[in-house]
Amino acid sequence: MRRAVGEPIIRTRRWTRHEYDRLIELGVLHEDEPIELLDGRLVVREPQRTPHAVATQLAADALRAAFGAGWSVRVQLPIALDAESEPEPDVAVVRGAPRDYLREHPSLPALVVEVARDSLRSDRMLKARLYARAGIGDYWIVNLVERVLEIHRAPVPRRQGRAAVYTDVRRVTAQETVTPLAAPAATIVVADLLP
Repeated sequence: MRRAVGEPIIRTRRWTRHEYDRLIELGVLHEDEPIELLDGRLVVREPQRTPHAVATQLAADALRAAFGAGWSVRVQLPIALDAESEPEPDVAVVRGAPRDYLREHPSLPALVVEVARDSLRSDRMLKARLYARAGIGDYWIVNLVERVLEIHRAPVPRRQGRAAVYTDVRRVTAQETVTPLAAPAATIVVADLLP
């Protein structure tokens, strides 16, 4: 968007995870507010419509069954990606039990899942870049628009001024199956993730 002639330049400030956590601690932001820290920006999360909520629950249920004991499936809880990002993905799978993360949010999930309809572009671009930069090897988008699962793997970190990216991105239809990288014995039917 272009700035109109004579319109002042608006400067913005980036936030760190430490500052963001401090805003919550001081009560400036509340834990339940629909805000997440993405690449230093405080971003308002989209409200959840019924299909989004159902798909989130379906994904969490399928992943609990696929991963089993020794793994924790977190639903819309913070992930400490780096100094400037603390997203709250729809579903994340981390090693261990919930009490293992009493002191700090997990930083390297084995799998992150975003459910997308209105947020599809942001999940494909901004969040994919952040998750790739953090080295998350398995990132899925439950695409409610086209009713497919988008699988992002093989992250390549930022280099020579270019953003981090996933080099292996593919789409899987409802009739197909998928296997999480960290649970190679598990098979999930994509239709089980779709409302």
